[in-house]
Amino acid sequence: MSTIQQQIQLELAKGLKNLFQIDVTEIALQETKKEFEGAYTLVVFPYTKQAGKAPAAIATDLGEYLVANCSIVKAYQVVQGFLNISVHDSAWLGLLASVASDNNPFQIESKGEKVLIEYSSPNTNKPLHLGHLRNNFLGFSVAQILAAGGYEVVKTNLVNDRGIHICKSMLAYQLFGNQETPETSGLKGDHLVGKYYVAFDVAYKEEIAALKANGLDEEQAKKQAPILLKAQEMLLKWEQGDEEVMNLWNTMNAWVFAGFEKSYQTMGVSFDKIYRESNTYLLGKQLVDEGLAAGVFFQKPDGSVWINLEAEGLDEKLVLRKDGTSVYITQDMGTAQLKYEDFKANQSVYVVGNEQDYHFEVLFHILKKLNKPFSKGNFHLSYGMVDLPSGKMKSREGTVVDADDLMAEMIQTAKDRTLELGKIDGFTEAESNELFHNLGLGALKYFLLKVEPKKRMLFNPEESIDFQGNTGPFIQYTHARICSILRKGGSISTVSIDSDLAESEQELIYLLGEYKAQIAQAAANFAPSVIANYSYDLAKTFNKFYNELSILSEENEVKRNIRLTLAELTGKTIQHATSLLGIVSPNRM
Repeated sequence: MSTIQQQIQLELAKGLKNLFQIDVTEIALQETKKEFEGAYTLVVFPYTKQAGKAPAAIATDLGEYLVANCSIVKAYQVVQGFLNISVHDSAWLGLLASVASDNNPFQIESKGEKVLIEYSSPNTNKPLHLGHLRNNFLGFSVAQILAAGGYEVVKTNLVNDRGIHICKSMLAYQLFGNQETPETSGLKGDHLVGKYYVAFDVAYKEEIAALKANGLDEEQAKKQAPILLKAQEMLLKWEQGDEEVMNLWNTMNAWVFAGFEKSYQTMGVSFDKIYRESNTYLLGKQLVDEGLAAGVFFQKPDGSVWINLEAEGLDEKLVLRKDGTSVYITQDMGTAQLKYEDFKANQSVYVVGNEQDYHFEVLFHILKKLNKPFSKGNFHLSYGMVDLPSGKMKSREGTVVDADDLMAEMIQTAKDRTLELGKIDGFTEAESNELFHNLGLGALKYFLLKVEPKKRMLFNPEESIDFQGNTGPFIQYTHARICSILRKGGSISTVSIDSDLAESEQELIYLLGEYKAQIAQAAANFAPSVIANYSYDLAKTFNKFYNELSILSEENEVKRNIRLTLAELTGKTIQHATSLLGIVSPNRM
């Protein structure tokens, strides 16, 4: 929060006390709407009952009080029940000088708390898809924002590397693979394994059709298809440690992990620790045994283990199958304990799609009933599905959009658009390729992060990479423009507070002074959209300032220095804000 806002809030609290005997602990100021004079607006309606006056009269009295008692307030305007407050130019320039001299303008002081972010969470039976992109970008960005917000952050990834779906791709490879490898096929390892997951599904559907033709109904056919029974048998062998099954599992997992790592490098995301469900499900089984002994869980006649959450408004939930094999929630219980033992985090955030809302509600209730220390501070950062305009991309598997393909298309689109605009004069081939990558991924990340996580969204690749409008490339281009101005501008001296300011200069200073508050808000709400929209507002405001006022050709040395300082701080702030979104803002375009 800017010191200007704090000073005005303090004086308003004094004014309410002195004029109307109203005690307030917190006063909310809003940014004044563009069509009115002023920088900040106070809504006075909440005070009418205690003050015993009409809203306009209260606003007038408070406005007069501010002008008389707050040296930074220049004037006021009353619009019905709203008090619009204007600030002296010297106060804005003082704020600019303060931000410019701050050695650490982008870091909020330590909260002394540790937050663990779990994101990505892929399965080792198929490659990453469009939904994983939103997940990874969201998780990585939230981690960056929390770190800037003063938290110690640990980034984790829980890989689902066991279970019936993993056995399906393993079995299909056994049956149809002919010893194919990533090297012999020319496919990334995750794509190769995904190919056999699809092959299993094709064979499974053929067997279901054959069984139905022999008189079985749909449900019976699904349960009795020989290839499914073989996959279930393989899962039991895996849990028993069968050597042949384990060797195949280790081989195929290694292929997938190598493929995932390439995808993560392209995305620009990273993890401090990667957990595997194969290492956590047994720990989950131990918690089930504890819960049975404590009466938290109960066993049905067939041997399966359940929890009754009807009192919590939910229903009964399976935590262990009748054959003793674990389900997802069993593994998540074990992983929660392992993460707590490893890091003792104050809060644990799960970045998972909204189709799992019920799952996490159940998980958090179970952990509370088990009375574990890690039952506190759990939060499900739920996000909506991402759709593409039909016909924009073809999926490798026919059902989902492949993440690698989409990233490659975005980079190619960035290349085509940049070459059309002729923005790479003097670039080497390596510099050009780096620019295309940063623009393509910047467009993709920004488009996915500017929307509130909970909202289902439509991603349009063409729209996202436009150099105008609310896009990543527009913000990146603004940063490059600022860098070009600064390269030509020479050295910048200390800001003088003895000058008048244009409206666009005030608007820019206001936004720069609000950046830490935006970080704090984004951190409190796990909301990269706050930073994304702030970045756009800052870039848009800078372009207005740039179009209205001369910088390099300004003859008044004081004004020229102020404008160069504004450009420099805006560039640094855009660079930092976009880095919180995982976006690289180039110095040249």
